[in-house]
Amino acid sequence: MSISEQHTVLNPILETLRQKGNSSFAKQGLPTSKNESFKYTKFRELNLDNFVFAKQEHKCCCNEHKLGFDAYEIVFCNGKLCHNHCSGLDKIEVLPLIDAIKDKTSQKYLNKSFDMDNFPFAALNNAYLEQGLFIRVAKDYVSDKPLALVYHLVANEKYFCNIHNVVVLENNAQLDLVEYYYHAGDIKAEYFNNVVNEFFISKNATLNHYKVQNDAFKAFHIALNVANVKQNGRYDSFCLQKGALLARNETVVKLLEEKAQTEVNGAYVINGWATADTSTYIEHLHSETYSNQLVKGVVGDYAKGVFQGKIYIAPDTAKINGYQLHKALLLSDDAVVNVKPELEIFADDVKCSHGSTCGEIDKEQMFYLRSRGISEQNAKQILITAFINELFNKISNPNIISWLKSF
Repeated sequence: MSISEQHTVLNPILETLRQKGNSSFAKQGLPTSKNESFKYTKFRELNLDNFVFAKQEHKCCCNEHKLGFDAYEIVFCNGKLCHNHCSGLDKIEVLPLIDAIKDKTSQKYLNKSFDMDNFPFAALNNAYLEQGLFIRVAKDYVSDKPLALVYHLVANEKYFCNIHNVVVLENNAQLDLVEYYYHAGDIKAEYFNNVVNEFFISKNATLNHYKVQNDAFKAFHIALNVANVKQNGRYDSFCLQKGALLARNETVVKLLEEKAQTEVNGAYVINGWATADTSTYIEHLHSETYSNQLVKGVVGDYAKGVFQGKIYIAPDTAKINGYQLHKALLLSDDAVVNVKPELEIFADDVKCSHGSTCGEIDKEQMFYLRSRGISEQNAKQILITAFINELFNKISNPNIISWLKSF
């Protein structure tokens, strides 16, 4: 396959990691509908032989973006890390992942969150492991502004962008982490983002993770986020999915100790022939843990939304709260939403619920707006915005709220 034109292996640790990933992916291959986790998401149009890596000496184009809020920024261009775009960091250690592998800084964390034999795209990510970051936030440090990872792609070629990040928050640390994926150039560009994020959240630490995936119409975007949360720790996330022919954002949260908490929220707004897959798996592995999920979708034309959410309650646990809700708006007769909420409970003293709703735009609300002189298009957009806004109310940073609303 053409993406095998990867850079020369520089050390035996990296070579071993890649071999393990290659072996695992060869055994699994691209997932099919026989794989329950990918039942509703088809990969027939994803041909790995079509993609290439950007050359190491590619031209940096990262000055073209504007976040719209103050942040520490680290930029990737065409899947390659650009240096010297982040200054002023004090208690936040940032290393290129390949350097963290060489000096064994990442050894305690890298690939420790999941079994790659159960995640084919994570195995593929490991087979071409090179690009990514190791980030560590020092004990008791509360970041004064967000850390933004900006992934800018100019799709002159069918690029394969393979990123693996490891983020560690030590005790009592707090961080807002933003991921922003966007493209420049042809709106029909074809490329493939394959991303793995591993988060390790120590006692009393808080990570707020925000993601905007705003890709070209023919792009592929696959992401796995795995959060490990210890006592009194908290992982909150929000993902906005737009664009891409096929996008899958998968989040696994492991609540490892008492009073660990998580909120996993998201929205997808798609049309054309796009597929947007939001998959979550929340594991309550200790008593007195809490989780809440709210995902909303807006689906038009021939597009398809997918939500798969599972809450697992381990045996011998108690006083657990776990909630899950998915809501979707269908804007056309041909739009489709597939939903599979699940509860797997092996304990008694728990409060858990899940639910899903799906429907069209309310005709009475539309009539009310039209009767006041608002055009049909503007009235529809007002109702869609109101539908999504409930999610923004869960975000504490007003600058990030304003930025998200700009999409």
